[in-house]
Amino acid sequence: MSHQRMTKRTTARTLSLGGVAVATAVGMLAVAGPASAETEVAEPDTFTSAFTVMATPDQVINNDGIATPGQPGAAGEFMFRINSDLDIICYDITLTGVSGDYMSPAKTATHIHQAAVGQAGPPRISFPNPAPVGDGPRTSSGCLEGPFTTGVLANGVDTGDGFDLAAIEANPAGFTGDSHTVDFAAGVVRGQLTQVPVGGVQTGGGGTASADTAAASATTSADSTGVIAGAAGLGALLLTAVGVTALRRRSALDS
Repeated sequence: MSHQRMTKRTTARTLSLGGVAVATAVGMLAVAGPASAETEVAEPDTFTSAFTVMATPDQVINNDGIATPGQPGAAGEFMFRINSDLDIICYDITLTGVSGDYMSPAKTATHIHQAAVGQAGPPRISFPNPAPVGDGPRTSSGCLEGPFTTGVLANGVDTGDGFDLAAIEANPAGFTGDSHTVDFAAGVVRGQLTQVPVGGVQTGGGGTASADTAAASATTSADSTGVIAGAAGLGALLLTAVGVTALRRRSALDS
């Protein structure tokens, strides 16, 4: 099935992400020098998949795979919508109950890692950190187009180099979303990606859905299929906020 291609409605601009000064590296990872950055782009007209993450402190592990709980009472809701044909990922991230500054050897402290449950793994995509830093909710939203960089090197190569969004669609359970702070370097919250339908189309296998229905359907599906188990009340509110944010951003782009 052919996919609708996107005509960008705004001029793409290079996303400037400030590096975090961390002197130590973990294992084979090291801080990378300047690298070509992913590009911030307008939201595409269609998506090939959508995923949600309910991130909690109890799911955090360190780089040795040892449980290292994050900040008590913190929670994170990550909503990702992907057009793998265009190499674009749109994100809506909300952190609550998080305090302190961000810290990570990557160029930002908020990531998708290639890591299954209970396992450590390299960051593949680095997102702008939710803001503002403080005791209130922190949010971040936008769309990034590859190629992706993380600012972290493994055997001399950036861990985002050559990463294909289709890998997430093929095995979402093999990826995790997280964020890191000074006091919780292993992660303040973490959670696995869970696929949700987009616009009534089960995506990830050739189907597409429009941007508007992607946001609305992903919100409804996550609320009704138990994705938010273990944090039902907070999860429902966060998912609703994510859907509204995505729809408002879409409306702003069209106006």
